[in-house]
Formats: sequence, C-alpha cells, structure tokens
Amino acid sequence: MQTTLAPEFQDTPDGDRAEEILRRCVHCGFCTATCPTYQLLGNELDSPRGRIYLIKQVMEGHAPTRKTQLHLDRCLTCRSCETTCPSGVEYGALVEIGRRVVDAKVERPRADRSVRWMLRETMTSPSFGPMLRTGQNVRALLPGMLKNKVPPKLSATAMAHAQRWPTREHRRKVLMLQGCVQPTLAPNINSATARVLDACGVQTLVSDEAGCCGAVRDHLGDREGALTDMRRNIDAWWPKVEGLGGVEPVEAIVFNASGCGLSVKDYGHALAGDPAYAEKAARISAVARDLSELLPTLIGPLKAVMGQRRARGVLAYHPPCTLQHGQKLRGGVEAAMAEIGFEVHLPTQDSHLCCGSAGTYSVLQPEIAYQLRDRKVQTLEARQPSVIISGNIGCIQHLQSGTQLPVKHWVEVIDEVLAAG
Repeated sequence: MQTTLAPEFQDTPDGDRAEEILRRCVHCGFCTATCPTYQLLGNELDSPRGRIYLIKQVMEGHAPTRKTQLHLDRCLTCRSCETTCPSGVEYGALVEIGRRVVDAKVERPRADRSVRWMLRETMTSPSFGPMLRTGQNVRALLPGMLKNKVPPKLSATAMAHAQRWPTREHRRKVLMLQGCVQPTLAPNINSATARVLDACGVQTLVSDEAGCCGAVRDHLGDREGALTDMRRNIDAWWPKVEGLGGVEPVEAIVFNASGCGLSVKDYGHALAGDPAYAEKAARISAVARDLSELLPTLIGPLKAVMGQRRARGVLAYHPPCTLQHGQKLRGGVEAAMAEIGFEVHLPTQDSHLCCGSAGTYSVLQPEIAYQLRDRKVQTLEARQPSVIISGNIGCIQHLQSGTQLPVKHWVEVIDEVLAAG
C-alpha cells in the first residue's frame, strides 16, 4: 500500500514503523474473514482492512475523529488477521501505533477516561487483592456485569491447596511471573504450575520485585507507564537470568498466562530505543517461554509419575489468541496432553476466534465481548466436556461467566491428577 507520511510523522519511530507495516498491506481482504468484530458488526471500518485504511489516513495527515477512535477501540487485538494475512502485515503493532496517535489528537469523554484510569491503576496496584476480597464479600449484591468479574471466594480447603508450594530443589530452574491479577483471581494456577514442574524435576523461582508485564497500561494508552513496568521486571529478573552473585542462571522465564508471555516476548522491540535497556530487553525476550513450550520436555516425566491415572471425561480446550495468533504457538497443548493420556478437543468450530476477553476489552466493550463469549461457550459445550480448559487468566474468567461447567487452566487439570496419586 503506497503511503506518504505527514511531516509530523516522518523520521519518527512510530512513523517509520507504521509506514513499513502499511506498505506490506495489499488490501486483499483475507483478514475480514477471520475478524471477530467484522463478523458481528458487518462494518468494513470494524475490520482489519478498514482500520488499516483509517490509520493510513491519520498517518498521512487527515484529522482523526471520535468515530476513528471508536473503530480502533472495537478491535480486540486478537491478531487472528495476522495468522490469515498472506503478506505478513503486523497488524497488532500497527493498531497500537494508530491508537497512540489518535488518542493524542482526540480527547476521550470524561467517563471513558475515568474507567480507563481506574482499570490501569487498580489492576496493577497492590490494592487489587484487598479490593477484590471486598467485592467477594458483597458479591451477591453486585450488578450482573460486575459480578461476572468477581469470582466467588475459595473454600478454606481450596485456598490451602492453592497456597501449597513445593519446597524441593532441582538442578533445572525456571523463573515464573506470578502476574498482577492472577494471584488474587485464581491463585491455584501459579502453585499448580510449580507443583507440576516440581513433579518433573524443575524448580520454579519467582522474583518478588516483578509485577505487571506492562500489557495493561500499554493497552489502555499509558505507553510510558508500560515501559516503566518493563524496566522494573527486567531489573528484577536480570540477576537470575544472568546467574549473577554466584547463582546458577535459570533456563527460562515461564509464563502461564499467554497474554503476559506475549508482552514479555515483545520487550526487545518495545525497548529497542532505550540505550540502557535495549540489550537486556532483547535477552529477556529471548528466554521468555509460554508454559506450553516446556511441555515436550515434561511428557516423559509426567507419564512416569502419573502411571495410569487420568482425568475422567472430555476436556474442551480454548486456545487463547495471545498464544495461537500472538505467539504463533498452535497445537502444542492439545498434542502434548493427548500424548500424556487426556482426551482434549478444540471447539466444534471457529477455534481461531477470540472469546471476547482480550484483557480489559470485556469491561470497555461488553456488548461485543459477551456476544463472542456466548458463541465460544456454545462451541465448547458442544463437545460435552467435563471441564473447559484454556491457558490465559482473562479467557478463563470471561468464559466462566458464561457457563456452569468449570473452566480451568490446563496445568490445573494435570495437577489434580498428580494430587490424586
């Protein structure tokens, strides 16, 4: 696509990057077939091709409007279009640039700004845990949409299990990011990860100084705040990654939330212009691994330790967009769990489509998010599973609000079988 940047964007990092991406687009329209919002709304401007055209106009000097902003806001950034695109258009990077540029030129309504500020500051704050527990105490009184975001309190037995962390030491060591909301929303996911890895001879370490991966602030328009989060995490992880102070270096930084993993794998690009952090960021991205990427090395040990024990019934698996489209990791979870002995099935159709969670999207765009959730739940329940599984906390919480079936992280299912023995 021929592009002529406006003078204000020429020779700028965002301008150069946007032009590079725009020039790859041949406007073929293949992306519209796999875009969730286009399928629901039928509006060309709510498709990747339409949004690319809007961003091109802005980068060429046309004044954006509130309508421009709304069309970009409706994008889930699921990146399904990237998987489909025959020209390799990096749409996810382009839409983030477009949002930054438009937000700098179009002031959001006060209510919109307030909600975004609240999400940005509470989800990444140490006060999130106490606030959630307060919400759980009055959950029965909350309106429906807010109630969907507040999971019921765990029983004392379940909480005790979620707090059980293995204490054995192993030669193989990995770092794990606990996340900003996951320890409170679903504390068992992290401890289940540590227990499953422990059973396979891998020790899980954490750095208490690490916090939010930066995705929350970045997606809500606070780029500088996101970069600050990234630098803090790099500083927290660096000694264990490099083996400083006589400590053996870890083999990887592991993420059991695919959204966080995708964000950290992008640190090298995000901080490429920071002379103090560019090399460190690239190194951190290079050792970042989704938990599913460790599965091939765990199959043998898991088979040995599990014996003949397996979960009963069918598992319906929803692959998160941040895993299958963002990290380009497809098929690994299903294949590995099948080899271990579980019966895992994808949805009956449209396994590539987003469930509607998309970070804070389900709060900011609830009408679209819940339509997508209901479609996804229908195709998962059609498998008649005993459990729905996924690999990202946002997807798990969002899907759980639309079904009576339990929705869990796949590592929790493995952990349950190990605990039964």
